[in-house]
Order: sequence, then structure tokens, then C-alpha cells
Amino acid sequence: AFSLQNEINEVPFFDIQLPYELALKIFQYLGKTELGRCAQVSRTWKVLAEDEVLWYRLCQQEGYLLDTSISDHSCWKLALKNCRARERALKTNWKNRIGAVSQLQYELGKILCDVHCCDGVVIAGYTSGEVRLWDTRTWDYTAPILEPAHSPGDAGPQPHVSFVRINCSLAVAAYEDGTISVWSLMFGREPIHRYQHNQRIQALALGSEGATVATASGFEVKVESPNDRGFWQTTETFEIQKLVNFLNLVPDVTGGPVTVAAAEDIVYLLKAEDPGKILHSVYGQPVTCLDVSAHEAAFGVKTFGWLLNEPNQILLYNLETSQCLKKMGNSIGHFTCVNLQNSPPNMLVTGNKDGRVRVFDLRRSESLCSLYAHQLGVSAVQMDDWKIVSGGDEGLVCVWDQRMGNKLWEMHARHPVRHVWFNSHSLITANIPDEKTPRGASILDDDLTAHRKYRGIIHAYEFSVDQLAVESVLPICRSSYDEVTGYSYNIGLAVPYDNI
Repeated sequence: AFSLQNEINEVPFFDIQLPYELALKIFQYLGKTELGRCAQVSRTWKVLAEDEVLWYRLCQQEGYLLDTSISDHSCWKLALKNCRARERALKTNWKNRIGAVSQLQYELGKILCDVHCCDGVVIAGYTSGEVRLWDTRTWDYTAPILEPAHSPGDAGPQPHVSFVRINCSLAVAAYEDGTISVWSLMFGREPIHRYQHNQRIQALALGSEGATVATASGFEVKVESPNDRGFWQTTETFEIQKLVNFLNLVPDVTGGPVTVAAAEDIVYLLKAEDPGKILHSVYGQPVTCLDVSAHEAAFGVKTFGWLLNEPNQILLYNLETSQCLKKMGNSIGHFTCVNLQNSPPNMLVTGNKDGRVRVFDLRRSESLCSLYAHQLGVSAVQMDDWKIVSGGDEGLVCVWDQRMGNKLWEMHARHPVRHVWFNSHSLITANIPDEKTPRGASILDDDLTAHRKYRGIIHAYEFSVDQLAVESVLPICRSSYDEVTGYSYNIGLAVPYDNI
């Protein structure tokens, strides 16, 4: 085909002869089916319809192999075919729960406090004050420890971890005593920055990209980021009238960082040039959940029984104009979680205390679908273009087909699901206990370690077989001859085949 293509200077187009480059420009407007039909017209048209430029462009248009150049593959038609086949197989695996599941457990006897993940890297904080990382993309589930902000010589137990956050370059943890530690994922385990609040930290936010950390403590919101030379500093401090419940940094902002804070019944838009701007305030209607995208903020407001004309709703505000764009929902229960940033364009998914997951189209006010799943209320939710994953206070994780409105499968663990994250091939769920000091974990009790059932659990699901590295060893095959049984029900293999 290549030798023939080099010889073709002109392509017969019905009654005229066109130069090859011009004919290629015409063929660029065709889809896969039309190119297949054109390839059957003649030998010359077949060479033209299978030109690598056309199939590379189609591959890019469908969202496959975006970070590659045209020289990376010799046959882009085959590459597109393989990508589509892999996507179909992944969808089938998701629907039928075909894949591998692992438990990310590390801190033995201690209780899970908070979990967050970014692109398959999971961060977890425990009551012992330890912070752990797992990279679930490699199946190498050994958890490196991030050194705490407190020196090992400090007397007494370490403070509990309150919040953890992670993005592609930074990991952040906030502790019960008001300390915040920031680690770089590139530069090892020592914190690159730490700072202190005088009171307990109520909320922690980390920018989805870049290096900006926001924390709320008492009536103060602090924003920290490095300057041009890499030295961390407090870029902004805001004083507000009420205690903050929710805090988010607006992604993709040019200039100084923009923070959205929900404090009881007021939502603030915090910018350096307009420090006390109120986005929304209705007395006696507290905000129950919050999420922001690059241009919009969505939050749930809770109303009380005597205000029958104002039901529990999700409000959508434009962050540039500060106008309320939409009021959505009309439910008896209040909205407990909302996911705007990770949802498809013009879509929004919410969870409610009434146990229902609702999907809204931002161009309309009524919900597209309402799925009943969780008896004690929905605590975490995320969606993409065809599926929804929801977690509830009773410990159930449900996977739904959004268009069909039916449940595909579910998994249950003891504690409320506080974190759900997925991409095309993997899913991370975290069941985090409400009770951080159960009986058996007190210094006065005989047993200083919490029983396994109180600790909380992180599950990592992998639905793609070809995503697993060929040379990496599955966790079950990692034991050695001298380790026959493991602690905490982790039974090692009696015959470890990987060592033979």
C-alpha cells in the first residue's frame, strides 16, 4: 500500500482527476463506515481510505491515544479497532463485576480517619497519626509512610489525622491539633511544608492541579501556596462570621486562587480582590453539601418543615456572575452529597438522605433519573457517561447503569462509604467508621488495638486485565516459605509459587 501510495499523484474522482492531498482533505469529512465503503470502490480509493492520517484523526476524535503522535503506530486503523474492543471489554467487565479486588489495609489495630485518591493513587490517614500512600496502578500495594509533622521524640500519642487530600503532585494531611503537613510526591517522605492553626481544622481543600492548599479553622480560612522561587507562604487569609462546613478550591483559575466556602447557611466566594463576597445566604437554610467546577458551584440547601414552598434543593451558581442559574430537586430528605466536577458536561449527580441517587441535566430542572439504593442515605456518589457508583451510610456500594436505571451489582462492608472514585478501569471505595475510639481502643482497656471490625476498609477494584503489569506479582503470590500464615486473616500461601 505504501509503495502504491507513493506512486499515486492523482486520484480519479468521477469525471476528474484530483491531486492526492486534495482528495485526502475531502475524505477527512468521512466517518469509519463511509471510509470502509469508499475502500471498496477501487484500488486507488482503498489506498486513500486507509491513509494513516485519516485513521489517526478518527482515533483522536473518539478520545483514544490522545498523547501519541502519528508515527507511534504503523496501522492506525488497527489501533482504533483495538481501542474500541478494549473499551467494550471493560464495559462488560464493569457490568458483570469481572476483575480483581484488593483490600488496602496497613495500620494494624488503628482506625481509618479519611481517604482520598487521585488517578489511582490512594492516601489514607489513621487514628495513630500515620499517613499512607498506595499506587493501585501497579499492583504493588506496599504502602509507603509519609513522615509526620511531629518529631518522633514528642511525648505522648500522635494526634489523629482529620483530613487527607492528594492531587497529581502533592499530598496533604490535617491533624486534630491544627497542624497541616504538605508532602511532594516527587521528593520523598519528609514534608516540604507545614503550618499550624490555633484551633481544630474543620475543612481542608487541595487544588485539583497545581500547588494550592486551603484550610478552615474557627472563623478563619487560610490559603497557602509556593511563590515563584518555591517557598511556601500564606497567600490569603479570610475572616468570616460562621464556622465552615465545606471548602473547595475552584479548578483552572488564572491569577490568584479562588475558594468557595460553605459556613452554615452562607456560601462565600473568597478572592483576594473581594475577600468577603457572599455568593448565597438564606437565614435558617443550612448548606448540606458542596462541589465546584471551573465556572459553577453546586450545593444542597436544607429547609425545615414549615417552609412548604421551599423544598430541599440543589442550587447551581455561576462563579463569574454570582447569579443563581438553576434550582433543582424537590425532595423530603436533604441532599447529602453532590458531584459536579467529575460528572459529564451539563450533568450533575446527587445523593439524598431519603436514600435516592438523582441525576440532573443542568439545562432542565427535573431529574433525569432517581434510583433508590441506600436505606440510611447516600454518602458518596460519582458518575460518567453510562454508569453511576454510589455509597451509603449503611456500608453498601452500588454500581448502576445510568441509561437503563437498573442496579448492576453491589458490595457491602460494615462502615459508611465516605469516598468513591473511579476511572475507566478501576474503582476505589473507602468505608470509614464514624466511631474513632470504640471500646477496646482506649488506654484503660486491656486491649489497646481496635478489633478488625471497627477499623474501616479501603477496597481497590481492577476491571482491566491488560492494565495489570505482566511482570508484577499479584498480592496473594507474595508470601515466602517462612511465612505460612498472616496476621488479621491475611493467610499467606502455604506453597508460594512465585519463589519456586
